[in-house]
Amino acid sequence: MTYTTTSSQTPLLQAFQKLDVDQQLALFWYIYTEMGESITPAAPAASTVSEPVAQSLFEQIRPMSREEQLQIQRDLIARKNSLIAREYGAMSDTTKLLFWYLLAQGMSENTIVPMPAGYELNSEAQNLFQQIKKLDFSEQITLFRDYVAPMGVDPSAAEHDSETGL
Repeated sequence: MTYTTTSSQTPLLQAFQKLDVDQQLALFWYIYTEMGESITPAAPAASTVSEPVAQSLFEQIRPMSREEQLQIQRDLIARKNSLIAREYGAMSDTTKLLFWYLLAQGMSENTIVPMPAGYELNSEAQNLFQQIKKLDFSEQITLFRDYVAPMGVDPSAAEHDSETGL
């Protein structure tokens, strides 16, 4: 798989990826809650084919314990080799974005582990959040796609992992 980014967003993408995993998750949640009105219509409408694929992966995660749900999200960001990470890695970038949208909806509906009460972004993540809010809509969506695209494990490129047997 190839990933394209626009040069103006590369520093933002790099800053996003330099945050620790929990800050990345939190920032993505803050983006969804603050900018959800503009992101919400874009995610499901982005592709007619990807919704059942994203929904299927979401449905695997929804019945898990809250700890497992959180660990799956962390593992996707950390690109830890697992069956779910491989399923995610095989999806298109648009489908990956839709999958994260479904997770955010699940958090809002309390079917996916929610953000801890009173959680606050660190100063780096807060600064990045302010910069992202200044982007126009298409730049935001491109940035989010670029952010979620390399997560998980591309099953066609992954070497055998003796720890997981995959």
